[in-house]
Amino acid sequence: MTKKQNRRKTHRSRSAPNTHQRPKSKTSKEKHDFGKSSARTTNKGISGDVIEGRQAVRELLLAGKRKVREVIFLAGLDPSPVLAEIRDLAAESRVPVYEMARSKFDSIATTESPQGVVSFAEPLQNLEIDDLLSTKKKPFILVLDGIVDPRNLGAILRSAECAGVTGVLLPRHRSTKITPTVAKTAQGAIEHLPIASVSGIPKGISLLKEKGVWTVGLDSNAQTEIYGLGVADEPLALVLGSEGKGLGRLSRERCDLIAKIPIFGSIESLNVSVAAAIACFEIAQRRR
Repeated sequence: MTKKQNRRKTHRSRSAPNTHQRPKSKTSKEKHDFGKSSARTTNKGISGDVIEGRQAVRELLLAGKRKVREVIFLAGLDPSPVLAEIRDLAAESRVPVYEMARSKFDSIATTESPQGVVSFAEPLQNLEIDDLLSTKKKPFILVLDGIVDPRNLGAILRSAECAGVTGVLLPRHRSTKITPTVAKTAQGAIEHLPIASVSGIPKGISLLKEKGVWTVGLDSNAQTEIYGLGVADEPLALVLGSEGKGLGRLSRERCDLIAKIPIFGSIESLNVSVAAAIACFEIAQRRR
């Protein structure tokens, strides 16, 4: 049985159909300022207060780590198991559920394809580096130096969570935050990955080194290949640079080691989200 199947089985066992009735969805005719209570807190933490997409909303409710203010469905959606599960999870947590006509729903959705469901929640907690190191597992931290494309960040977070990364460190400035596009692309990974921020990534690298964490920068010009990384099973922080510019000079200088993913074709580099996935799973394999 897979991890996901086991979680679904557990959910069904604690939410049998006869134990409660789903609340009737409220319609958009009722006077309600959707998302306004959540919007007041958007500037706190690292955001993540607007969640769109079926899998992302399901994981938000299933994780139960932060308060969910409301779930909004597009009226007239065809029935599906994941939509039914979202309604069940919302009912269990007593989260208000609403339905909206297409025009109203489109006015509150921000991603290109919200899949007929939007949720507003408390922002993600903005952690400190010490919080990332307090894990019971050996720290495996992903440090992202200035990722500006929200789809790239979302894809990186999804791969990182699947590879067993124990925490993510982001810069407070010159980087995309946890936007609805990031959350949707991450497919729920933001609910399970501790995320911290720091004023500058070079400063964060120095702090990690002081606390006994090996810092490894990923750069295509390195001499060492990621496949020969000797410290992969130690407390480790993998540092990735931004799209286009790559690893910044100060970040590169402060890393203990620099490694590369070898390229065998004509194109000189990989997309940063692809590079992150390859490197994270290679390190995960070495740590097993």
